[in-house]
Amino acid sequence: MAIPLPELEREIDARLERMGFELVDAVWAGSPRRPILRIRMDLPDSIPGEGGVSVSQCAEVSRALEPWLDEHPGIPDRYVLEVSSPGVDRPLTRQRDWVRFHGQTVRLRGKNIAGEKGNRLEGELLGLEEGEGGVAAVAILLQSGERVRIPLDRIEGAHLVYRWES
Repeated sequence: MAIPLPELEREIDARLERMGFELVDAVWAGSPRRPILRIRMDLPDSIPGEGGVSVSQCAEVSRALEPWLDEHPGIPDRYVLEVSSPGVDRPLTRQRDWVRFHGQTVRLRGKNIAGEKGNRLEGELLGLEEGEGGVAAVAILLQSGERVRIPLDRIEGAHLVYRWES
């Protein structure tokens, strides 16, 4: 359908960085007849629920990327570009996120990520540590008080858990 996403993602990341933003993720969605390029971006060092990317900033980035994407080889002639903030339940997609959001509540999913504890875990993010064989591991503190280390390559998805206060 389109050029490989890792190559496109690197280019989008560099362009956003020059504009003062950071790329959270970029994915192709939709169908072959109506492909959608979804880009989630953030302000460096922003904290979910305490400001962040505005609608006008998303529109600014969309206007800046559209001409480049329209001319980019391998991008379908007809596609939809969606640019948005990551939201308060921000996904953790890069190694720097595991350091940046230290102390926040996170929810992780993956296959057998913590032995008998199942495929989903929630707890306080303690950070990124070196694991066995030099593989990075995410450390979290479960609600039970148990400290767990999960190899980064076992995590299929992760995001912050935002607690709404009334």
